[in-house]
Amino acid sequence: MGVPFVGLTGGIGAGKSLALETLAGLGAAVIDADVIVHRLYATEEVRGAVRARFGEEVFAGEDVDRTALARRVFADEIDRAWLEALLWPRVAERAEAFRVEASSREPPPVAVIVEVPLLFEAGVASRYDATIAVVADDERRAERVAYRDMAELGRREARQLPQAEKARRASFVVANDGTVDELRERLRGVLAEIAS
Repeated sequence: MGVPFVGLTGGIGAGKSLALETLAGLGAAVIDADVIVHRLYATEEVRGAVRARFGEEVFAGEDVDRTALARRVFADEIDRAWLEALLWPRVAERAEAFRVEASSREPPPVAVIVEVPLLFEAGVASRYDATIAVVADDERRAERVAYRDMAELGRREARQLPQAEKARRASFVVANDGTVDELRERLRGVLAEIAS
């Protein structure tokens, strides 16, 4: 099969970023779709399209103001769909390029993993050999996101599938409700299953 290509997802506050960092420590090549989006916002092509659609109100100088843009698109379904149509194909292209590059490394990584918060919502799960949903109980998730803008968080969470549905759709489910060592061991076990 070659190097497994894996999509990582989970609800807000479930600990996807910690899981991704842990997977990197276990020998996986990893990238976060949000990092890809951030890089895309730095390209003239995407900046120009965003400026043409939304004007200067979503810019801070020459840079896309991601907070202002998020406020705008999460408040309007048509604007959100437009932005997703602009970004998602480009994110997929860059994730695939990362997969190709990482898979050619010597020695190869144990897996190539892309953190995609909207993995199932975007309809891209089939691009991956396996998917992992990171889950945590609601109380722990609430603690982890307590410092964030709650209104913005609510709008984003409304766009996502419930955590239980992500878990149902995923190839593997990893609970992130204990220590970092426990999470590492759970992820080590998943990587071993994916590689077998």
